[in-house]
Amino acid sequence: MQYKPIRAIISGGGTGGHIFPAISIANQLKALCPESEILFVGAEGKMEMEKVPQAGYRIIGLPIVGMQRQLTLRNIINDVQIPLKVLASIRAAKKIIREFKPDVTIGVGGYASAPLLWAATSMKIPALIQEQNGFAGLTNKLLGKRVQRICVAYEGMERFFPKDKIVMSGNPIRKEVSFPPTPEMKAEAMEYYGFDPARKHIFIVGGSLGSGTLNRAMKKWISDGCPGAEGVEVIWQCGKYYKKDIDSFLEEKDVPFIRHYDFISRMDLAYAAADIVISRSGASTVSELCAMGKASIFVPSPNVAEDHQTHNAMALVRKDAALLVKDSEAVEKLLPVALELLGDEEKIALLEKNALGMALREAGQIIADEVYSLL
Repeated sequence: MQYKPIRAIISGGGTGGHIFPAISIANQLKALCPESEILFVGAEGKMEMEKVPQAGYRIIGLPIVGMQRQLTLRNIINDVQIPLKVLASIRAAKKIIREFKPDVTIGVGGYASAPLLWAATSMKIPALIQEQNGFAGLTNKLLGKRVQRICVAYEGMERFFPKDKIVMSGNPIRKEVSFPPTPEMKAEAMEYYGFDPARKHIFIVGGSLGSGTLNRAMKKWISDGCPGAEGVEVIWQCGKYYKKDIDSFLEEKDVPFIRHYDFISRMDLAYAAADIVISRSGASTVSELCAMGKASIFVPSPNVAEDHQTHNAMALVRKDAALLVKDSEAVEKLLPVALELLGDEEKIALLEKNALGMALREAGQIIADEVYSLL
């Protein structure tokens, strides 16, 4: 296929699970043709407004907000404003499209992508959406009938989208976490974190924003005296929101074998260091763990639309490629399950092998080819 310069708008965001695949798609399009122009459109005040410029791309924010399900006065006020903000965002999206003149638009999910792709399809601009999860999000379900192509990462997605539009692509992931770690990378990770290579290592990560449940599980284990911690070292990504509380909690604790961080930028080294990974089961994380061939314990978040993290995790659990601990049981059970797995080298090897077998590493290229096919 000939890759000529194109002008593309990529829209979506809200969490790292939408943002990082979007950046991966942009990077792939630029790699195929450096002269291509990429513009991002997100939601004002959300994570993408910081992360996208850090990746070297321009982004414009829309005044769109998401529906809040918990019944509070603040959320009621938010939800009442949604229709007006949707209309304002569609008007702003049309203005962006008229000024940028894209050849194609790409949606990666999250409510920020709805106004842009709605406007684009009404203006006859070719559109593609990428659904990361095993249970389609509301925005993508609404857009599915309007766009020309739908790239998915899980089987059985025809229950959400027109079958003739679906392409099995997998989730685009960062190149640095797209293959199992080499011995050299493992050695670099040990030095980077100041770890002892003779010990076993756990990486616990609650997604880009952190996880209250995983943090409570760690705090209970530490408060109980870290039973089973002999010969173990831990990387703990607690999240920016929780960092101050965790700092305060750890002040009086003697746990030099635990390294805690609000955010980890070198995920490649964190994965490389880990013998097992404890994680939420956001789509990008699941895809990265498969590509890296890691033995994982998933704790699906109950606070996501349509319980899609459970669907993501079960796709691996059913194939003996991961373990699952329910969120409601995690505080009591998570660390005991993890330490039991850490002592079972045969089980770890089986999970690693089966996770690797589910890896789809060419997602970025497949999606880029589908983008060009729309032209």
